[in-house]
Amino acid sequence: MTKEEDITKNLTLIEYYKQQLESIEMQLQYLQSTLMDYQRAKMTVEQLSAVDDNSEILIPIGAGTFVNGSLKSASNVLIGVGAGVVVEKPVDEAMGKLDERIKRIQDNLDKMASLGQKIQSDAEELSHKTQQMMEETQQ
Repeated sequence: MTKEEDITKNLTLIEYYKQQLESIEMQLQYLQSTLMDYQRAKMTVEQLSAVDDNSEILIPIGAGTFVNGSLKSASNVLIGVGAGVVVEKPVDEAMGKLDERIKRIQDNLDKMASLGQKIQSDAEELSHKTQQMMEETQQ
């Protein structure tokens, strides 16, 4: 392979790395948003479990918006288990499920961030190498 072919191959690979990094960034944003949703749900369950039954409460519905409601019982929580299925669980169990999901999301965030850093490092190294090759061919 000639140097020009190597340079072309490297430039194509660098573009591929850029696309991968953009994809990873989107996935990181999604995971961060999902993590915040779970953390907000956990905080809400914690706060509701401390309220007396039959109390008047403000229910968060998102985007800093609340509705008035009354709490019949704070001893059980409805929690999604997947495929649109929701089950009733005691608060402690629901908190455990939320903690598991938060941990799993955080682990995925860490893995994605690490992968992004590796791809970024590989891209920078390849870019530097390609730049040197281009300078050599111009001389």
